[in-house]
Amino acid sequence: MAYKVIITGTTGMVGEGVMMACLADPRIAGVLSVSRKPTGRSHPKLKEYLVSDFLNLKKGDENLQGYDGCFFCTGVSSIGMKEAEYSRLTYDLTTHFAGVLPQRDMAFIYVSGSGTDSSEKGRLMWARVKGKTENALLKMSFKKVYCFRPGLMKPTPGQRNVLKLYRYAGWMYPILKAVFPNSAGTLRQVGQAMIHCLINGGDKQIMEVKDINHAGGSAAEGR
Repeated sequence: MAYKVIITGTTGMVGEGVMMACLADPRIAGVLSVSRKPTGRSHPKLKEYLVSDFLNLKKGDENLQGYDGCFFCTGVSSIGMKEAEYSRLTYDLTTHFAGVLPQRDMAFIYVSGSGTDSSEKGRLMWARVKGKTENALLKMSFKKVYCFRPGLMKPTPGQRNVLKLYRYAGWMYPILKAVFPNSAGTLRQVGQAMIHCLINGGDKQIMEVKDINHAGGSAAEGR
């Protein structure tokens, strides 16, 4: 069976890396990029749906029908933000987007972050908001929901959207991987782990770095 997926955040580092993994995988027959800006890429499997504000999307949107899964990779940094604004751009935006999808027909995979606070009571604002978002998604009626909590991610060769931190500190990846193997992975592994969870399911709904790396390896072996 070939699968079709929606990917958000494709003009950011994580979404672009996930999109590249999906376009390269023969089990994925189609990819719909939902983003504010064009990806600048052309591929036979790629379609694009430009949306200026996800919060304006409505249930029944015909562009979002007929897909097996959504890989939600949209995200913003909390640096310099008040909690209300960060919550609007994280919790409100994510749950609204998930809410307009045909949930019973789809799997939903959300990119959260290592250190996310499921209790929603911790000291770190971003971790509380991410935890609240995860908790809301896990209560929705999708076929499957997985919350990915990646750590340091090595970009895929050929990526155009790479954060400055990763451009200048990429040399640290092999060191961190060797010393702290469960703190780092590659974006290719993240993308392949999403495909694995979509097709085969995952052992856990909350996927930490080691779980993502393991599932990503399983996906690579299954190709």
